[in-house]
Amino acid sequence: MIQALPSAAAALERNCEQRSESGYLDKVQGGPGHRIVLFRGGRALMDANGLAYLRPADAGGHLPAGAVTVYLGRTLAGGNPQLPEGTDLVLKVLADDAGDLSWVPGGTFFSGYRDVGDSLGAGDAAVFIEAQAVANWHTSHRFCPRCGAATTPEQSGWMRRCTADGSEHFPRTDPAAIVAIVGADDRILLASNFAWEGNRYSTVAGFIEAGESAEQGAVREIAEEVGVHLHTTHYVGSQAWPFPRSLMIGFVAHTDDAVAVPDGTEVREARWFSRGELQAAVLSGDAVISRRLSIARALIEHWFGGPILEPGDALDHAPAGGRA
Repeated sequence: MIQALPSAAAALERNCEQRSESGYLDKVQGGPGHRIVLFRGGRALMDANGLAYLRPADAGGHLPAGAVTVYLGRTLAGGNPQLPEGTDLVLKVLADDAGDLSWVPGGTFFSGYRDVGDSLGAGDAAVFIEAQAVANWHTSHRFCPRCGAATTPEQSGWMRRCTADGSEHFPRTDPAAIVAIVGADDRILLASNFAWEGNRYSTVAGFIEAGESAEQGAVREIAEEVGVHLHTTHYVGSQAWPFPRSLMIGFVAHTDDAVAVPDGTEVREARWFSRGELQAAVLSGDAVISRRLSIARALIEHWFGGPILEPGDALDHAPAGGRA
């Protein structure tokens, strides 16, 4: 199994039953002990310590009426060193045109998860990912998919109801297979996507289609994107990923194919690396691999046998995976 996946332990008790009760969100917000996580345009309010957890008094009277409010959950013991155990967290999602935000505390700034995820503690990362995913869902589900009428949030922000036909709509999670491909010679196959800079490489991933198992989706995606046929897949772990609201299902898979053929649509290049070649390429800047916050990096390092050194890392920390 992969060890120490990002945000592997739950940071929040989501109180799923309680949050659906009428008046629960108002009760939480009526007390001074809850904290507010603020989102605007897909970016969270941060401070020098990580996520900025605003006190009610910090935001009182300033939040626009159109802000979407979601109950995120209650902090668990050891889940977040910034907050006492049992602190209720409430997400406020502001519209892009929410107006002047000069009232936010000094020293704070808005940032996206990709920009700051590497520097976040596990508790902040878990809250950010949950908040990002549910904020994305609210933004894209303002209208009913059945009739097109407006929807309004209910159940503490975890359901939207159609104002015309009364239908209920809940946040969705889209499963995706992400695969570390290992050849018969024990090298790993990493791909470079057209959306990235030319020297960035990562594992191959794709959404699972209707009627597929996760394993079937992994085999299909790999064949489509890099022209490699897998004969064995091993599930190793999963990670929630908020872009837009995915569950990444991680596999290490094996192939006897030695030649990879990029599809030319999504994948620009597919490149085989031995452990020694990958470490040398990362240190020289010839290859940039996935960030440490991601399951892609965890899969790569699972194959590698330990942490892969980055150019800025202390060189006296030798990597664990030293086989060529």
